[in-house]
Amino acid sequence: MAQAMKIAIVDDEQDMRQSISQWLALSGFDTETFPSAEDALKSLGADYPGVVVSDIRMPGMDGMQFLKKLMSVDSALPVIMITGHGDVPMAVEAMRVGAYDFLEKPFNPDKMTELAKKATQARRMTLDARALRRELGDGSTMMKKLIGSSPVMDRLREDILDLGQADGHVLIDGETGTGKTLVAHALHAVGAKAGRKFVVVPCAGQEEDDLGRRLFGPMEEGGTQPLVEDARGGTLVLEDIEALPDKLQAKLLSWINDQGTPAETRVVAVCNLQEQGKTCEDSMRPDLYYRLAAMKITLPPLRQRGEDILMLFTRFADQFAEEYGCPAPGVTAQEAAQLLQAPWPGNIRQLTNIAERAVLQNRRGTGTISSLLMNDHDEVQPVMTTEGKPLKEYVEAFERMLIDNTMRRHKGSIVGVMEELCLPRRTLNEKMAKYGLQRSDYL
Repeated sequence: MAQAMKIAIVDDEQDMRQSISQWLALSGFDTETFPSAEDALKSLGADYPGVVVSDIRMPGMDGMQFLKKLMSVDSALPVIMITGHGDVPMAVEAMRVGAYDFLEKPFNPDKMTELAKKATQARRMTLDARALRRELGDGSTMMKKLIGSSPVMDRLREDILDLGQADGHVLIDGETGTGKTLVAHALHAVGAKAGRKFVVVPCAGQEEDDLGRRLFGPMEEGGTQPLVEDARGGTLVLEDIEALPDKLQAKLLSWINDQGTPAETRVVAVCNLQEQGKTCEDSMRPDLYYRLAAMKITLPPLRQRGEDILMLFTRFADQFAEEYGCPAPGVTAQEAAQLLQAPWPGNIRQLTNIAERAVLQNRRGTGTISSLLMNDHDEVQPVMTTEGKPLKEYVEAFERMLIDNTMRRHKGSIVGVMEELCLPRRTLNEKMAKYGLQRSDYL
């Protein structure tokens, strides 16, 4: 959900700040007013979720001094200055210092609204970008996105932590929809280059000459620097590395070799081959493949992740139910078994799609999860997998899902769960311990 944007109005004249506040409030903005710059500075720190509208001429700290203070705290904070007729040269100076724009009195209220909309949009983009950078730099946050308690996911997280700390380049492969780019993010976030540049380059669907110029240059005069330079000191992710033309594979290998050891910029190559019987090794120069595949991570397909399938389905369904404002669908024992048995050719991406459609069906009061599984036209027609599992595994996976869903519904109320599932306290505690469920996660 997007963060609500505020507008801080700073003016020593009460009538002026109230009239601006009322007009912007009528235009749908969340406003707050301050009679002086000194008062405003107490509330306007870095990452303030909005923009500032300030008069230039004020007693005490004037608008220019106020602007310089704000720019020292957060240089990307949009500040709209309000000027009198004789203050236009000062307003131009304010723009040089870092003001977003200025309005000359008497100003058209509609122009104020239009300017406020543009400024808040710019602010939202800035804050979203900062949040993403912090997330990419926070290894614990990225690792939490790798949901699952199956043995293959435990091994994957261990591999990410081990390889994340190493200096070498990495090759990530696996079936489509398994989350390879997310793993690339996690590798960066837990490594020594966390917080530095993280540049993702799609290699598929681009003309060879255009891709070559974007990656290695030369760029057109006045253009941005090549992506290998943009990623310098950080991580360069090459998605669909198998689609990189031979000529550019040779150029990439030469650039990697020129960096020496340890590499200044880490390359994470993501292979997304979908043809049956063909591997990433088949589509790459042997010297480049072995240079990148010295450290390799192969993501497990969803069908090998056991009860993670039910956990993920529940998480996705809950998220979509909240988004659409309706209850999440219940899962019967038969549907749970079908979810566990399906081959999932589209992996996580396909499961997400099924979960969203199940929520929409449930909102309309029609259809079943079984019908979605049997009529999923977005991926290869699913049939039951031949990878059989003991009955005990199906029972335990369904039991865990049932307790997990009930705990979520009752927000961690043990009494509520006991009553709904008709379980004694001791039995519920034992089963929660068995399945690694913590009451604190649901409060």
